Amino acid sequence: MITEEHIEQFITQAHRIGDAGLTVCSSGNLSWRIGEEAIVSGTGSWVPSLQKEKVSLCRVATGEVLNGVKPSMESGFHLGILRERPDVDVVLHFQSPYATAVACMSEIPANFNVTAEVPCHVGSEIPVIPYFRPGSPELAKEVINALKDHNSCLLRKHGQVVCGKTFDQAFERAMFFEMACRIIILTGGRYEVLTPAEIDDLETYILGKKS
Repeated sequence: MITEEHIEQFITQAHRIGDAGLTVCSSGNLSWRIGEEAIVSGTGSWVPSLQKEKVSLCRVATGEVLNGVKPSMESGFHLGILRERPDVDVVLHFQSPYATAVACMSEIPANFNVTAEVPCHVGSEIPVIPYFRPGSPELAKEVINALKDHNSCLLRKHGQVVCGKTFDQAFERAMFFEMACRIIILTGGRYEVLTPAEIDDLETYILGKKS
C-alpha cells in the first residue's frame, strides 16, 4: 500500500533528478512501483519541482488511476515496463542536454561504450527507438519491447528512458548515459570505444560475471 512517506520519498527523488539537470520544466517523468501499485508523476507536472497534488497513484496491472490525478502521457510505457520487468521498480524518462543532443543527431552512434561505466551500469548495447509522437501507443510499445532485456534506450528526436530496481540505480544509469553522450559530443566524434574483449574483462572482474 502506498503511504504518505512513499509519496514524500518519490517527490524528493523527483527533485533530485531535476537538480542533476536530467529534466527541465515539464520534460521527463518518473514512476515507482510499490507492491501492486505505482506512483507516477502527473501529466504536465514539472519533475524538478514536483508537488504532491501532481502525483498520480495507479494500479500497475490495469493502469487504473486510484487518486483522481491523471498520470504522465508516458505512463503507458512506465507501467508496461513494470509489468514486463519484475526486477525493476523505478522507470525514468529524461531529456538531459548531451544525451538529447545525441538523440537529435542525423547519424546516431552505434556504440556508446566510451568509458567503463557504460557497459557496467548503463548497458553495452543501447537500443535506439525511431521517432514516434510522445505519449503515443506506438512509442509505448517500442520502449516496452526495448526494455524487456535492456536497462536503457534512446528515443530519436525525443530523449531517453532508463529503469532500475532502486532510485539510485536508475539515477546512476541516467547520469552515466549523459556522461557518455557528453564525451561523444565534446570530442566532435573523434572518440574510441571499448573493445569486446575489454568489455568482457570488465564484466568478469568488475561485475563478477563468468562466461
